Amino acid sequence: MSTPTKQPVQPALKESTPQKVKKQRLSVVNAPTLRTAVLGLAALAAVLLAAPLFLSTFQLTLMARLVCYAIVAVGIGIAWGRGGMLTLGQGVFFGIGAYIMAMHMLYSDSILFGGAAVPQWWAIFANPVVALLAVIALPGLVAFILGFSIFKRRIKGAYFAIVNQALAAAVVVLLVGQQDSLGGSNGLSGFRSFMGFAVYDPINRIMFYFTAVGVLLALVVFSYWLMRSRYGELLVATRDAEERVRFLGYDPAMVKTVAYVVAAMIAGIAGALFVPIVGIISPAEIGVVPSIVFVIAVAAGGRASLFGPIVGALVLGWVESTLAQSFPSMWSYFQGAILVAVIVLLPGGIASLKIGKQGKLGKFRRATHKTQEATS
Repeated sequence: MSTPTKQPVQPALKESTPQKVKKQRLSVVNAPTLRTAVLGLAALAAVLLAAPLFLSTFQLTLMARLVCYAIVAVGIGIAWGRGGMLTLGQGVFFGIGAYIMAMHMLYSDSILFGGAAVPQWWAIFANPVVALLAVIALPGLVAFILGFSIFKRRIKGAYFAIVNQALAAAVVVLLVGQQDSLGGSNGLSGFRSFMGFAVYDPINRIMFYFTAVGVLLALVVFSYWLMRSRYGELLVATRDAEERVRFLGYDPAMVKTVAYVVAAMIAGIAGALFVPIVGIISPAEIGVVPSIVFVIAVAAGGRASLFGPIVGALVLGWVESTLAQSFPSMWSYFQGAILVAVIVLLPGGIASLKIGKQGKLGKFRRATHKTQEATS
C-alpha cells in the first residue's frame, strides 16, 4: 500500500493579501513628485497670468470661460481619474452654483439700481457670504444625497453614468418649466454688478479673469494634496479593488461619496465664477451635452494626471471656439472623433505623451531608430 504524497505548501497566499495588492496597485498611480508639481504649477500660472498681455478683450473673456471649465475638469479628475466614477452629470452641479450666483447678482442689482422686480425668495441669497457658501454647500449636499444612495446599492460603471445623465436631463426639464422664477429656457442674464463691481468695466473684467485663475491654481494645489494624502491612496485602492478595501474594514460607498461631493463642490465654484464672466446662465449650459463635453476634455488631457484635465479643457475649448466659427455644424463630429482617437491611440490622454526614454515619444523614437538601423 503506497503512502500518500505530501503536497507542497503554496506560498502564493501570503503574497496576495489585500494589503499587498493595494500597495502594488497604488505604486502604478502615484501622484507626481513635489518638484514636478511645482514646475507644472509655475508653468500653468505663467501662461495664464500672462494671457491678458496678448489677448483682446473678447479673447480674454473666452479664456476666462475656459478657465471655469478647467476648474470643473479638476473635480472630474478627482472623481473619475482617481475614483473611477464616470461623472456625466457635472453640468448639474455647475448649474446649481451658477444659478445661485445669478440670483444673488440680480437681487443685488434690483436693490442698487431698481428696475424689474425679482422673486422674493431670492432674498435667501441676498447676503454675499451666504451666496458664496451656498454655491459650495448646495451642490455638495445634492451630491451627497445622490452619491451615497447610489454607492450604498453598489451601483457603478455604466449604470452610474446613466443615472448622472438622467439627473442632468431632469434638471434641464425642471429649469425650462420655471419661466417666471428662473427664466425658463432663456435663463438669467442682464447682470450689472458683481460684489459691488461693475460687470462690464474692462478693468473689472480683467480682475474677474485673475480671480478665476487664482481659484484654479488653488484647486490644483488642493488636488495635489488630495492625491498624496491617505484618503487619495484609499480612493485609488477603492477604484482598483473595492472588495479588498471592504475586507480591510473601510466603507467603499463613503470613500466614493466623498470624492463625488468634492467634485460637485468644485463644479459649483466654477459655475459661480462663470456667471459674472460670461453674463448669462441658461439650461443649455448645464444639460447632458455640456456634461459630456467636460468628460471628453478630461479624457483628452489625461484623467489620471494632475494637469491633464486642465490642459484638455483649455486646449479642447480653444479648438472648439476656433473650429465652431468655421464649421458650426461639424463641431459635434469633431468631438466624437477626438474621443475615439483618444480611446484608441492615447488612453492616457495628452499627459501620457512624455519625451523621456520611458514616455511614448521616447519609445516611438527608439523604435524608429531601430527600424532605420535594420534597413541600413
